[in-house]
Amino acid sequence: MTRLSKEQINLFEQAIYLPLLLIVLERDTTIIKDSNIKLKEPYLTLIDHVMRKIQLQLKQLKSDMKKQQMKLHKLKQDESFTMYAFLFNGYEEHHNYFNPRIRNRVNELLMQYILKVESDTTSEK
Repeated sequence: MTRLSKEQINLFEQAIYLPLLLIVLERDTTIIKDSNIKLKEPYLTLIDHVMRKIQLQLKQLKSDMKKQQMKLHKLKQDESFTMYAFLFNGYEEHHNYFNPRIRNRVNELLMQYILKVESDTTSEK
């Protein structure tokens, strides 16, 4: 039984997913720069916009977690699972995440961010 509220679990999970999203986007940027795509700039600009939005959200998330005295630590990882320690209010809980679940959630978030950036830029016109 967890002592965490749904909001606190959401904060911890965002602290897991957002840095992973940035890693994926940084790798994609390198791949696109090194590729033979003729028009790289639109892809790189899109990725840059998405990365900035994620970085701002991550900054706010870290601030919120610090105010609530919450910390996240990655404990161990194998082929199937990654275990994290959620530290809060003097308590520590260990949570195991199935790696394909993490990958799928990062994929979903990436789609949301890309579609949001796209809709933001089209509404500005």
